[in-house]
This record gives sequence, structure tokens and C-alpha cells, in this order.
Amino acid sequence: MIQATEPASPARLQADWELDYYSRPILEEDGKKRWELLICSSPNAENPGRAFQWVLKCPASSVNSQWLKSALEQALEQADSEGFDPPRKIRCWRSSMRTMVQRASEQLGLELVPSRRCYALVEWLQEREATVYPEEEGYMAGPLAPPPQPIQPVAVPLPEAARGDSWSWASLPIGALREAMTWDTSFAGLVPLPESLDDELMVSGLRLFSASRSLAIAGWVSGLEPVRLEVCGQQLVLEAGQEDRWLLGQLESDEAEAAAAAFLAARGQVGGVQFLAIQSSPDQPGFDGFWILRDLPDA
Repeated sequence: MIQATEPASPARLQADWELDYYSRPILEEDGKKRWELLICSSPNAENPGRAFQWVLKCPASSVNSQWLKSALEQALEQADSEGFDPPRKIRCWRSSMRTMVQRASEQLGLELVPSRRCYALVEWLQEREATVYPEEEGYMAGPLAPPPQPIQPVAVPLPEAARGDSWSWASLPIGALREAMTWDTSFAGLVPLPESLDDELMVSGLRLFSASRSLAIAGWVSGLEPVRLEVCGQQLVLEAGQEDRWLLGQLESDEAEAAAAAFLAARGQVGGVQFLAIQSSPDQPGFDGFWILRDLPDA
């Protein structure tokens, strides 16, 4: 007799989390703004079809690390039921909430990484601001007073041990970047690319070369949480972490103007996608370091 077999359950996934614990543009019945915890898993380039998302409202009177600890425990239980192992890292991009999130995370043995490398979270929050919150009772329509803009830190030169011998502009088609997970790379930071982007679209990036220290430099950059490349005046800057800004080089005025225009155009044409590569030489077949970056507007 042939016995029916049950379909195999999906393999469990390990994914970092991206977290936002903040107020939203909605007034509750008590006249206070709604607070909300959003958690999503960082996209897995090898399994982009599965993702974890978690939303929980927080009373304005309960905004503290103990409420957040309890909410994180609930999120861990829900993630486990959906086949996700606990995250190795939680990324939080709001500097104003860093201390509170860190206290809650440490109590659960979770590592907090202050980082703006929260591309999935920023896109999800922008989607909710466009389609979810306007449908809620108490939504505060119209222009809101913008929050005070933090003073942008001055870009500082890379440490001597992390500087390459030279660098050059580069470009790759979206189709090539979709295959980056198969490349020979020692340190990598990859994210799935929007399916709507045509494979022929070209992405601007930077190649950094060091004949003797490329692997060490790649390891150092990996710990920076690189976010995006930016041109400020005549400076080429790598933004990283929560508010770090590293000076990569000085540009001639014409080159700086062209690069700034190219990065601005990329926001609309390729979803802000950029890349950073570290190699020992232009002829190296693989990469000591390769990161896909995204120049997204801060939510």
C-alpha cells in the first residue's frame, strides 16, 4: 500500500532584522501621536521570496525599553512560527532611538547594529506612509513641520591602513548585479534588486584598488555598514553606519558636477542602486569586497 507523504516544510531561514520604533502621522483618541514598532527581515539574496514583517502599535504612554523588550519577544515567537531563526543582528537607523533599542535588544541577547543599511525597511515605511496611514482615522494630512535636521558630520579621511592605492569610476548592468551572489568575493554585502528594473540599465559604482592590502581593506569596510556614495561639493564621500561619512577623494569641479548629476539621475532610473568594489588590481578576476548600495531618500 502506498502511503501519502506530507509536503516538506520550507527550510528555516536566518536573516538579520531591520527595526523602526517611532511615532507616525496619526493622532489617537487621547490626542497623542501613534507610536509603532516595525520589524522586517533583511532580504535574502538566495531566497528573496520569503520575508518576515511585524507591526505592533505602542501607546504613547508606554514608549520605553521594557515595552520594546516585550514586543521583541512577541516578534521572535512569530518569526519562529514562520520558519525564521532568531536574527544575528538588528539594524536600527534612527540615532534618537538607539539607546532604547539597545537596552531592549541586550536583554534578549540580540546584537544591535546602528546602521542606515535598512533598505527594505525604508521602502516598507515609505509604502505605509503612502497607502496605509492616510486610510487611518486621525491621519494628519497636509504638510507637517519637518523634524530638525541634524548637522551633517564632516567627512573624515579613511585611516591610513584602509586607503587604497587608487580608485576609478565603474559601471555594471543590473543584469550582472543580479548574479553577484555567484561571484568569487571574500567580503560581500548584497541585496535583492527591484524586479521592475530592466537588466540592461547601467549602475554607477566605484572600484578601489590596493596591491598589498585589498583584503584587509575589504574586511575593514565590511564593518562600516556602507550605505551610499555621495558627492558633496568636490568631495567623494562614502556614507556608512548611522551617521559616519568617510572621505574617499577630491574631485575636479567638472568631474564632481557630472558625478553628482549621475547619482541624482540614478535615484529615478535604477532605484538609487550603486556599488562599491575592492580589488588588488583591475585585472583581479574576483573581488576582495563587493557591496550593493542604494541611495534612497531617508524616510
